[in-house]
Amino acid sequence: MPRFLSRRAPRTSLPAAPRTRPAGRRWRTVLSLVALAVCVLAGLAGQPSAGQVQRSAAMDQSAPPSTTAPTDPSGPAGAFGLFGPTVASSGPVSPHPTAPTSGGSASPVLRLPGPVPSAGRGGFRYDDRAGEVLGTSGRLRRYRVAVEPETGEDASAFGAAVQEALAGPGSWVDGGRLRLQRVPGGAAYDFTVHLATARTAGRMCAAGGVDIRVGGRPYTSCRAPGKVIINLDRWRNSVPHFVSGGVPLSVYRTYVVNHEVGHELGYHHERCPKPGRPAPVMMQQTLFLRGCVANPQPYLDGRRYSGPPL
Repeated sequence: MPRFLSRRAPRTSLPAAPRTRPAGRRWRTVLSLVALAVCVLAGLAGQPSAGQVQRSAAMDQSAPPSTTAPTDPSGPAGAFGLFGPTVASSGPVSPHPTAPTSGGSASPVLRLPGPVPSAGRGGFRYDDRAGEVLGTSGRLRRYRVAVEPETGEDASAFGAAVQEALAGPGSWVDGGRLRLQRVPGGAAYDFTVHLATARTAGRMCAAGGVDIRVGGRPYTSCRAPGKVIINLDRWRNSVPHFVSGGVPLSVYRTYVVNHEVGHELGYHHERCPKPGRPAPVMMQQTLFLRGCVANPQPYLDGRRYSGPPL
């Protein structure tokens, strides 16, 4: 048999029939596409437009924190002015040893908690310790310290607070023309510093020709002839504009002692010299600051600091 290469007849190629997917698979694909479109549209609807973003930013910038001053219902009409916690002083202001501390906290004590006795019998107990002479030269004026028993305050503690306020630095003795000394209750004296309940303080001040009522209630402290009368309400609670401004209670106590002793020394009320400046100690800081900064001392940087007469 002769050898030869066998050749197969060529196959005739027929066009392939188009594939078709089962009906179920087609519907699943359509539904998936519809679900994807719905998700995209929902996401776009939840995004704020550029105009909405701009309006929101404008509202945030146009709404600064509220600085409305608090009002004191027992004080003068109108709102007290707000001021910073900075206190003018000729040196660092430290709390009196008799003023409560915040137990190591950085926050100063602004007022004492709890109710304040409002009335007493009008009798007084004295701090019977003699104090050191404050000041180096000038006339010596002796003072006693007296506390109404119903205040619940200790006479020795009040005496220590008064002495620290009058010792300075920055107190009345810094002028070189005055010396002050606390003496026992039975010793010769020039004036007495009293701590009294509000009702007793009101009676004592009225007897000396001074009306300390605000809103019908005894509110401020006063000076009557030979008497410096500190209202227990203020001694324990300070005043609303000092509290809202973060001024420590010890600073208010130093102020009120120096202010009323200043009256005993012959000084009269003064006004704020200029907004932002320290308030003169003879300004009625218990009632207002008028743009000045709280200041408990009559001398600043070794000089007598005063304002225009009221």
